[in-house]
Amino acid sequence: MNPFDYREPDTQEEALALLREYGEEAKVIAGGTALVIMLKQRLVMPASLISLRRLRSLDDIEPLNGELRLGALLTHRAVEISPLIRARVPVLAETYRQVATLRIRNMATVGGALAHADPNQDPLVTLMALGARVRLASAGGSREVPLDEFFTGYYETVLRPDELLTDVLVPLPVSHTGSVYLKFLPRTADDYATVGVAAMVRIDPATGVCQQCRIAMGSVGSTPLRAGEAEALAHGQRLTAELLREVGAVAQRLTDPITDTRGSAEYKRSMAGVFVRRALEQAWQRSLASGDSR
Repeated sequence: MNPFDYREPDTQEEALALLREYGEEAKVIAGGTALVIMLKQRLVMPASLISLRRLRSLDDIEPLNGELRLGALLTHRAVEISPLIRARVPVLAETYRQVATLRIRNMATVGGALAHADPNQDPLVTLMALGARVRLASAGGSREVPLDEFFTGYYETVLRPDELLTDVLVPLPVSHTGSVYLKFLPRTADDYATVGVAAMVRIDPATGVCQQCRIAMGSVGSTPLRAGEAEALAHGQRLTAELLREVGAVAQRLTDPITDTRGSAEYKRSMAGVFVRRALEQAWQRSLASGDSR
């Protein structure tokens, strides 16, 4: 491991000042589940390591103006067991429960996973399907970025060297909305999925017609993918087997997977279509089942 200057700011303002001072020479550490490995392997060699462990203002959950604000330092486990999230956005709790092992979930943070931008992670897919935004702060101010505009490439985002991801803003589902996250995991629980798919559907209860649909896919591209063309097919339609086949086929064509130990590119592409169909059907059924948001 390369020598570095270790800093533990007490406030967000101090952390932002350090980021402005060190710029690209600094790395931010929260849970450290990914960064510590990268440091040990010398994949990154920062001049300064800025720890966020003392910034307690970033580890809470707050309902605000029709949204849930998730502090970036919330652990995956905290999201998984939150009574508020289980009641208002249960698909988030379901998704975070599927991440790796309990040991990892106790350490990994919401903001750290997003900033790391590994396209194989589960939560990124569900958050994208839910229409989440991230808040990025710097010494000069803050900005909000929709999650489907946040990722720019493999392990790359729009986050600038002087910025800190502070919050995730998740719209609260309205009535007659259903959401689900599904993944195909042929290996061990702590491995990445071959494919992960999240779907969100809002219907008109009087007609059963889809009023809104969002579909996101993971592990099948250099970033988490939003399946906009597939979503458009579902809008204004009722649930049918033919519609599911059409949506799955279009979503499948949007993928760009690689061949690795979890499957060939062709296999992953095929499974993406299968899991889009399954996720869309289950989300649709959830929206039909109750007037409560799910």
